[in-house]
Amino acid sequence: MNEKHLDQNAVKESVGRAAVDALVKSGMKLGLGTGSTAIPAVRYIGALLGEGKLKNIMAVPTSFQTSIECEKWGIPLFTLNSKQINGALDLTIDGADEVDSENRLVKGGGGALLVEKIVAYASAFYAVVVDETKIVEHLGLSFPVPVEVVPEARINVTQALEGIGAEVTLREAVRKAGPVITDHGNLLLDIRFREVVDPAALEAELNRIPGVVENGFFTGPAHIVSSTSSFGSGGRQLRPLVFIGHGDGSVERRE
Repeated sequence: MNEKHLDQNAVKESVGRAAVDALVKSGMKLGLGTGSTAIPAVRYIGALLGEGKLKNIMAVPTSFQTSIECEKWGIPLFTLNSKQINGALDLTIDGADEVDSENRLVKGGGGALLVEKIVAYASAFYAVVVDETKIVEHLGLSFPVPVEVVPEARINVTQALEGIGAEVTLREAVRKAGPVITDHGNLLLDIRFREVVDPAALEAELNRIPGVVENGFFTGPAHIVSSTSSFGSGGRQLRPLVFIGHGDGSVERRE
């Protein structure tokens, strides 16, 4: 008997749809993430809007890539500073490069970690969509953790990162000569560790290095849930809700 097995793109499509169907409602203020797993969810939201199954969605994109995709699908775009958004979102759906057993994340493979973290903190509810290959025992050992730095601080930050045991690589562009430049004009240093690290402690430590703008550890507390949110009922959410797509077509929902 042949078991069903989806390719990775189909898994990403499936998990994105599952998260949207479970969480997205008409009238929401949505943060929309970046990357190969988040973009299928963006497209699905656009399709539902086009069919009239969703209405009055206000979206805050986390990157130029997401903005362009929203424009293609007719999703109304805003910023966190827009009067209609007023710095607060009901829900953000985003991807991740790694997820550990405590739902702590590494993000920023697409280079949008700064706005992704700002949007996460502004959201009453935070959902992450990944395929099963992104689940790891320990963060930072295989997939590089990005560190966004201002260009003038590249050497100083590199030396500081090496001083705490990180292997550091300046991220190079693929179809352009030279380094990757983020949406905010900064550089990305990708770091790996040979030994298990404490992601929460490192997230704070990295951001104390002068010249570091943000880093790709997302360990929580992710944000404060507003008591006036139209989605949450108040309190503190320490970890995202993670949707994990599997090759057999199933989607696991991990609180």
